[in-house]
Amino acid sequence: MESEKVNNHAAFIWSVADLLRGVYKQSEYGRVILPLTVLRRLDCVLEPTKDEVLAAVGRLPDTLQNRDPLLAKFAGQSFFNTSRHTFATLLGDPDNVAGNLRNYIAGFSESARDIVDKFNFDVQIDRLNDHNLLYLVVSKFADLDLSPETVSDLDMGYLYEELIRRFSELSNETAGEHFTPREVIRLMVNLLFREDDELLTKPGVVKTLLDPACGTGGMLSVAEDYLRQLNPEARLMVFGQEVNAETYATCRADMLIKGQEASNIKFGNSFDDDQHQNERFDYLLANPPFGVEWKMVADKVKDEHAIQGFAGRFGAGLPRINDGSFLFLQHMISKMKRSGEGGARLAIVFNGSPLFTGGAGSGESEIRRWIIESDMLEAVVALPDQLFYNTGISTYIWVVTNRKAPQRRGKVQLVDARDHFTKMNKSLGQKRKELSADQIDEIARLYGSFEEGPQVKIFPNESFGFLRITVERPLRLRWEITDDTLGAVGSDKKIAKLDHDQREALLAELRIHHGEVYPTETAAKQVVQDALLKATADKPAALVKAVTEALAARDPDAPIITDRAGTPKPDPDLRDYENLPLPPTTVAFESDPTARLQTIEYRSAVDDYIQAEVHPYVSDVWPDLDKTKIGYEIPLTRHFYTYTPPRPLAEIDVEISGLEQEIRALLIELAE
Repeated sequence: MESEKVNNHAAFIWSVADLLRGVYKQSEYGRVILPLTVLRRLDCVLEPTKDEVLAAVGRLPDTLQNRDPLLAKFAGQSFFNTSRHTFATLLGDPDNVAGNLRNYIAGFSESARDIVDKFNFDVQIDRLNDHNLLYLVVSKFADLDLSPETVSDLDMGYLYEELIRRFSELSNETAGEHFTPREVIRLMVNLLFREDDELLTKPGVVKTLLDPACGTGGMLSVAEDYLRQLNPEARLMVFGQEVNAETYATCRADMLIKGQEASNIKFGNSFDDDQHQNERFDYLLANPPFGVEWKMVADKVKDEHAIQGFAGRFGAGLPRINDGSFLFLQHMISKMKRSGEGGARLAIVFNGSPLFTGGAGSGESEIRRWIIESDMLEAVVALPDQLFYNTGISTYIWVVTNRKAPQRRGKVQLVDARDHFTKMNKSLGQKRKELSADQIDEIARLYGSFEEGPQVKIFPNESFGFLRITVERPLRLRWEITDDTLGAVGSDKKIAKLDHDQREALLAELRIHHGEVYPTETAAKQVVQDALLKATADKPAALVKAVTEALAARDPDAPIITDRAGTPKPDPDLRDYENLPLPPTTVAFESDPTARLQTIEYRSAVDDYIQAEVHPYVSDVWPDLDKTKIGYEIPLTRHFYTYTPPRPLAEIDVEISGLEQEIRALLIELAE
């Protein structure tokens, strides 16, 4: 939290929850506390002009065409309230608090009333009233000063998020789904705007920013404040979408109070209910929930991928159903202004999974491939662990853009900021570390300087690609009749379809040849045909094949099995896979995953690898080039790994000897 005042207000509001014990479960406290906090904030904001608005209501007829804009002007805000009530007057009529509170809520202008409706607070009014708690709870909030002079917009955002964090912990929800630590947002905004300082300092500049998982709006607020400090004459129009009704309402209330266009904040799931269709933005920010499952919207997402391809949002591929991180990123890329419109930049927070999850050809790998080969991935910044409230895992900021600076084109920058943190005096949830202002500046400097060093690595795009080749070895078999192979015959599903007597008769005929070995399949098949004919009076081809295969045993010294054309057959049990660095190429990403394999000269690289690295040890292998796939991964931690040699054995021996002597001395002392 940023100030002692915010802590005090949070503690006071939290104490109101004590009144709810017995009537509400702890996990339900937020249903009362959050909407009343928002209502009280709106009440305090409108209080200075309340009398002027009521006077105007008396003068202006309801049928006046521009009545609402005039009332908003008298209120000095983009919203107003025409009810005669305030939180203070509600207490003057203790017997009618429920009715008067509903009248007060109904008096808000449409934009503010939509916010309250999303809390579904009317149900809680009845519940509180039925248990004689409504007056007590409202009176507590009436004593709370949430005026802008007392609690700034920034502190109010912190207050909302602290309350949500506490209620989320009680209900075992993920608080991190709702908001991001402010210092992490500041770093993201610094990275997002750093390349554009000159552009953003122009007089009268107007830019747009979208957060498709905006939570309580923290990212939007910090970005707006940053640009205002950079250029007081600049204007940042912020847009957002949020799937959680309560956090959506909180965000929209915050935007409304700050004079932003609250209607730019939309309610719904960005995946299946895109509320910003056909809109594109200059900047995008997001901290999507880590590992969020997208099963509920899978049908619509899969249909868009299959039908629209790259004309839709998810053309590059689909990730695993239990992690929608890359869906958010593709959705955001689709919202970027195109290069001809000036281009766009985005920053998004991920856990480690999107860096490497998914093998070559998988949805995740294809998405990474598309982003990198399209030269959109500018940088990945590794953050310290324990920065977030709900998880201690390491996180990473991806910076993606379609307007890279000339010196960055064709390259990806990795920044290792894992050691840039300050230990907190008191943890908040699992958050035990934070970024100081100086550390944020230093990380941004490392990113902006674009120079290699101990904490910065710069690689060409193709460095993250690899060829996944399939290495085959020939199938070598002999055929034999032993206890093991007879057991395999008895358990084969096709042979099990014979009746009991026929199956036993077949095994008996085969047992006559126990111990015999056949060098070719033809010889073994002749014995099988004879045994089947004697046991069943028939020798169907399917059964002959099944019994012959059951008698086969792998033998590294046996002849190679070939097909009719004389080509060696591969042994599935000996099949192996190798990853080779992707040969340099100028070919860009194509929507057909196999297109690039048909256009680049990769065969010589594969042959050279097999000759140098495999044939000296195993001479009979060959690569199946038709199964080769391109993969992409970003092994960030590996690039910053520093080898620490183990201590010399002599030094370890001396230490062990010293410990042994110490133990002997202790044992002697005990014995005495």
